[in-house]
Formats: sequence, C-alpha cells, structure tokens
Amino acid sequence: MPRIELITVVKSSKIEIVFNLIRNIDLHKISTKSSKEQAIAGKTSGLISLGETVTWRAKHLGVTQKLTSKVTGYNYPTFFVDEMQKGAFKSFRHEHYLTVKGEDVIVKDIFVYQSPFGFLGKFADFLFLKKYMTNFLIERNKVIKEYAESDKWKEVLKK
Repeated sequence: MPRIELITVVKSSKIEIVFNLIRNIDLHKISTKSSKEQAIAGKTSGLISLGETVTWRAKHLGVTQKLTSKVTGYNYPTFFVDEMQKGAFKSFRHEHYLTVKGEDVIVKDIFVYQSPFGFLGKFADFLFLKKYMTNFLIERNKVIKEYAESDKWKEVLKK
C-alpha cells in the first residue's frame, strides 16, 4: 500500500489552533477549492470529532466522486485519524500527529491508501496517483499553515 509522510512546520506555539484548523470542515473546503470539495452529509461545518463522519463530493482527476470518512482515533490536541468508509479508494487512513517544538507546531501526516482494481490500481499509483495525493496534501497543509500563522484562523474557528 502506498504511504505518504509529510512534515509541516507551523510558526505558532498554539497547538490547539493548529489542531482545530486541521479538523475544521470549513477550512477543508477552502483548502480544496481546486477540487471544489463540498461536505454533503454527516458533519458539514465546524469541527469534526471522534466517531463523526463527513461525506464529501469533489472532482478529482476529472471525475466527480463521493467519499465518506470517519474520525476513528482522537486525542486532543495531539492526534487524530480519519478513515474512509465509502469512496473511490479500496481504503485509506490519514493520521495527524502534532507536537510543539519551541515556538513551532510540527504536524506529521501519514496517509496510507489502497487503490481499487488490483494490478491496474497499483499501476495508477506508480504513474500518477501517489504524486497527485502528495500534492493534494501539501496544498492543504499550505492553507492550514497560512491560517495558523496569521489571524485568518479566526475566520473559521470563531464562528
């Protein structure tokens, strides 16, 4: 199964703000504007928590898709995991780890997924899918970092 690991350094000593931005449905919509992600069922706004689900509709690789994920692990404000319940992947698990180091919050993402369609899915991973997913996560983390390092976080967390 492909595994993507990313480290994002956020210039903020407020781990709670970073944690809440990561699990904020409204910021997810902002950070995924290129795929026009919309929360259409389950938790559709605000902060998602343990046991809650969200169903997204988005356009990826030219195809409109639906994906439902559930928060299956949660330890505020240092860890949570969301896992696909239904969607285009055979499975995925996205772990988010946060630690404070001096004046920075270190965010570690571990995204493990399995493509459908056996050998064809593995071939797609090799050709383009792993790179696509890595870029998708990097772009999302850039937006989280941008909001956390400025007062923009107040736009989505102080509603």
